[in-house]
Amino acid sequence: MEWFKKSKSGIDSKERKNIPEGLWTKCTSCGEIVYSKKMEELLWVCPRCNFHFRISSRKYIELLLDDGKLEEYDQKLYSTDPLKFRDSKKYPDRIKAAQQKSGAIEGVTSGMAKVNGTPVSFAIMDFSFIGGSMGSVVGEKIARAIERAIEHEVPLIIVSCSGGARMQEGILSLMQMAKTSALLAVLAEKRIPYISILTNPTTAGVMASYASLGDVIIAEPKALLGFAGPRVIQQTIGQDLPEGFQSSEFFLDKGFLDKIVSRQDLRNTVISLLKVMWRK
Repeated sequence: MEWFKKSKSGIDSKERKNIPEGLWTKCTSCGEIVYSKKMEELLWVCPRCNFHFRISSRKYIELLLDDGKLEEYDQKLYSTDPLKFRDSKKYPDRIKAAQQKSGAIEGVTSGMAKVNGTPVSFAIMDFSFIGGSMGSVVGEKIARAIERAIEHEVPLIIVSCSGGARMQEGILSLMQMAKTSALLAVLAEKRIPYISILTNPTTAGVMASYASLGDVIIAEPKALLGFAGPRVIQQTIGQDLPEGFQSSEFFLDKGFLDKIVSRQDLRNTVISLLKVMWRK
């Protein structure tokens, strides 16, 4: 016996309409299901709980920069394999896979741009490239972005999104922390402003160096920020961690951040900061 079938009326439970994949997006924070085109209009911010989905570096460029244009520099820099490192796969193979997945050559894009007509040196990290990890090339491109800000006497803006240093390059990766921090000290001596924007996540070596050294540090809501992971910290100190530990809100409460800014307000906030900080 066939159940729930009324062929005469044209109703058949066996007939299913195919819904195009990606038509709807489920919020990973509150579970709200939102039409994907609506999410694009909202810059991938949940309309119910304000959860900020991770977006590509290209979308941040379109959001922050005039006409979404970046004059990219240092495009031919790429990682080598100085340690002949291999884990589950060879390091060069991992780099190649990351390039195919992300469409980028490395984990950061940098160059010169304008924000509301103000020339800036700009760099943005790409989490889709090996978790936005900082290797020697990422450190070098950040360093050159700082040097361009010094040379051209323009503000520096860095958008960070990273899981930390790249273990496949060992000490060469860790040295980038010192290199970029030293150049930021020179930038500060020149009284050239640096705006650091933290997105989800910004952790480990990146947070311990240039991401935390901005003249103004702003972050998106509920971004994961910190050095080591919560589990490692809890095991090390042998104590329970406070609720919301390593969130943007926790960092703001403790005085580490200057402001939490929703993605829709990010460009206007940067424009306002540049008007106050830079009148050359």
